Amino acid sequence: MLRDSIKAAQITAMKAGDKPRLAAVRLILAKIKDRDIELRTADSLPDDDAMVIDVLQKMVKQRRESIQLFEEGGRPEKAAEEKAELEVIETFLPAQLSEEETKALIEAIKAEVGAESMKDMGKVVAALKARHGTQLDMGKASGWVKAALA
Repeated sequence: MLRDSIKAAQITAMKAGDKPRLAAVRLILAKIKDRDIELRTADSLPDDDAMVIDVLQKMVKQRRESIQLFEEGGRPEKAAEEKAELEVIETFLPAQLSEEETKALIEAIKAEVGAESMKDMGKVVAALKARHGTQLDMGKASGWVKAALA
């Protein structure tokens, strides 16, 4: 399980005295714990690994936005901190598909669903997310779907 590997990484970072990595791993564990608390009242519980991947993807998105804002604001030291956290978070995510692979999947799903216009974008994005959501940056993928249907 992904959660166990994150906990193991925390112990490894503690033993190694790697404070920046330890801080990032603790942030990840805190976010996962927050999501666990949110899901206590949920009717159905998602698969644990899927939930952890969802949390990690949101953290990656937040870090990327923060890096951009810090660089625009002239704060390179804060951007460097965020980049270090981003690298740690990305080590726990499954390998992301390349642009070419994603575009090939989009074309296959487009043909399968019978999508021809922008009206069908929702169907294609939904199918793409259902099948490969953990391996994609859906922000970029939706742009590629839009371009493929234009």
